[in-house]
Amino acid sequence: MTEDEDQQREHYGRVVGGRLRQIRRQKKLSLQEVESISDQEFKASVLGAYERGERAISVPRLHRLALFYRVPVDQLLPGDDGSAPEGSDRERVVTSTRIDIAVLEGLEGSDAEMLRRYVRMIQVQRQDFNGRVLTIRRDDVRAIACMLGVSEDQAGGRLAELGIG
Repeated sequence: MTEDEDQQREHYGRVVGGRLRQIRRQKKLSLQEVESISDQEFKASVLGAYERGERAISVPRLHRLALFYRVPVDQLLPGDDGSAPEGSDRERVVTSTRIDIAVLEGLEGSDAEMLRRYVRMIQVQRQDFNGRVLTIRRDDVRAIACMLGVSEDQAGGRLAELGIG
């Protein structure tokens, strides 16, 4: 392996590690909490080494960690150019409407299913996997209103009726 290839591999490991740390912090978990909650499947010291790029993570372990964090595994990998995954730029929040993701997960029906799929897409686009609350932006409100068959002005009320807004 050439020196350049070795440097690229190290850079890739640091980027993956940075994403692992970012996702864990979005979940508001410490390394020790991940170890405890995972019943010691993910040791704090090993996870810390992954996050610092000091240790390479295998594909099966990366998959298990993505399942643990409840994020798509591709969101833990850098793009072809070694950058963060697509969609990592944060958009300006233009409204204070929020969706309670935990409540949404417990709802039944076609509206709830559509909203769950849409919320999941937004989480991937924003790389926001805190799993608790999602702040809705103007374009999101338009799309949600369309899904629910109401006007933009009525969307917040409809979300409140569902108990998620």
